[in-house]
Amino acid sequence: MELNSIKPAAGAKHAKRRVGRGIGSGLGKTAGRGHKGQKSRAGGYHKVGFEGGQMPMQRRLPKRGFKSTTLKYNDEVTLGQLEQLGLPELDLGSLKAAGLVSEMAKVVKVVKTGVLTKAVKLTGIGATAGAKAAIEAAGGSVAE
Repeated sequence: MELNSIKPAAGAKHAKRRVGRGIGSGLGKTAGRGHKGQKSRAGGYHKVGFEGGQMPMQRRLPKRGFKSTTLKYNDEVTLGQLEQLGLPELDLGSLKAAGLVSEMAKVVKVVKTGVLTKAVKLTGIGATAGAKAAIEAAGGSVAE
């Protein structure tokens, strides 16, 4: 294959429809726009969500809820994931290196999901009350 022999796939390219080019073309006079009205005019259309002057849907519905911008810096790890990781000491850097939390995470908390049998020492990582009890029962410790 050479650069000068590259062609588009069959049927991929087709001639653009030429409108408003006389009666014989079949698309002369109004050029497929019909008669009068906003949609027939040049530059005449409406913005997204416009409903002809009726109160738009996004303004009729009540505002509800709130999305915290700080949540993207929080992350959580399960006891099961700590078990699989198998490291004796963990901090935020080691969790990021292992890919268990996102690189943006600043606050990490261990939650009680799964089982932990190995002793793990956590530094700079939070834990729920149940997770803390499970870690200490396995012989580990939590230093926040």
